[in-house]
Amino acid sequence: QVQLVESGGGLVQTGGSLRLSCAASGRTFSSYGMGWFRQAPGKEREIVAGISPRGLSKYYRDYVKGRFTISRDNGKNTVYLQMNSLKPEDTAMYYCAASLTGWTSGYDHWGQGTQVTVSS
Repeated sequence: QVQLVESGGGLVQTGGSLRLSCAASGRTFSSYGMGWFRQAPGKEREIVAGISPRGLSKYYRDYVKGRFTISRDNGKNTVYLQMNSLKPEDTAMYYCAASLTGWTSGYDHWGQGTQVTVSS
C-alpha cells in the first residue's frame, strides 16, 4: 500500500509556473509507476504525465509536451510535476497516482488532489 499527499497548487497568472509535489508513504515507492492526472469541472479525469519506477521512461499528454516535466526522487519518495507556460485551460484539480502495472495506466492509488487555477 502507498499513501499519496499532493502539494504545490495555487493561483497563477497565464504564462506562470508552478511545481507540484507528491509525497508517498511506504518503503516500496520505487516499485510504482507514478502519474499526474487532472480533472476540470464537468470533465473526466485524464492523465497528464507518467513516469516509470526508476524514472527512465516518461509519458506526456500532447497538450502539455514542452511545458510540463515529470520527475521523481526515489530517495525522498516524491514525484514532481513542473508546470511552465501555464494557460487558463490548465485550470483543474491535479491528482497524483501510483500503479504497480505501468505508468500510463493501471493506477489504483490516489492522492486527495491539489487545485491549480490559472488566471487570464
